[in-house]
Amino acid sequence: RLFANFPRWSPDVPVSVAEVMADGSLRPYPDEAWNSWTPEADPSVTFVCVQSVVADGAGSLWALDPANAGFQGVIPGGAKLVEIDAVSGGIVQVVSFDGTVAPPTSYLNDVRIDHRHRAAYITDSGGGALIVVDLRTGASRRVLDDHPSTTAEDTILSFGGEQWLLPDGTPPKVHADGIAYDRVCDFVYYQALTGRTLYRIAGAALRDPSLDEETLGAMVETVAESGASDGLLWDGAGGIFISAIEDDAVKRWSPEGGVETVVTDPRIAWPDSFALGPDGGLYVTTSQIHRGPNPPEPYRILRITGLQ
Repeated sequence: RLFANFPRWSPDVPVSVAEVMADGSLRPYPDEAWNSWTPEADPSVTFVCVQSVVADGAGSLWALDPANAGFQGVIPGGAKLVEIDAVSGGIVQVVSFDGTVAPPTSYLNDVRIDHRHRAAYITDSGGGALIVVDLRTGASRRVLDDHPSTTAEDTILSFGGEQWLLPDGTPPKVHADGIAYDRVCDFVYYQALTGRTLYRIAGAALRDPSLDEETLGAMVETVAESGASDGLLWDGAGGIFISAIEDDAVKRWSPEGGVETVVTDPRIAWPDSFALGPDGGLYVTTSQIHRGPNPPEPYRILRITGLQ
């Protein structure tokens, strides 16, 4: 089964979370009600602007909703992490985030689930921070807020020889975005989208509420100069897949080989979210953000084989 999400960056998004059916059609998931948000709807029980869906390998689909439609500010009561039973389609739990965790300018971006410690790790690309969720209690904390590792670097990205600039001519500043969790070594990897440095921190440190920000910040490790990236994923064997957005490529960092290119292809246009399928394939979305709101090609989910 294949699931996808469609962030509400424009008013014409027809569905937020969908199951992609065999014929290519989209089935609102888990149902029409959750996908029926309007400005008048209750944002706590409808999807406002889902940015990420993650199948956890244990029977659940997780939908991360920053509730920041069109980047106009977080709708109060809307920021949440929703766990859905992928068998029944029932809602297992909803973790809501208040303004201390998801302030008005935040944009919760990606999530990884840690079953062993019943925790979730989330990036905030709008404000530059990580969010740590205790899935047993629903309690959440904002950490490494405005830390150098979670904030955008002073750099300008380029695509096809052209600089990526906003309409006013300034370069975008997108903070902590991609995130990966190494389930064996208990490390959380992350980096800013407008940045070229991959960082990591021990999961045990993130989960420890007794550590203050200064102590936690001192425990961050620089892993590699990885290049600009939107999505990250643990490869299951000690390495990290990296979406190389400037290079139409997927790269991989490993402790033995550093950063190496796995595959490059013009169809990999702004590779974004990753997933490893039960068939051994690496799935990646092409969000084409550098091409503007009306790209010349369809948005795609690509499957890459032969990586194991």
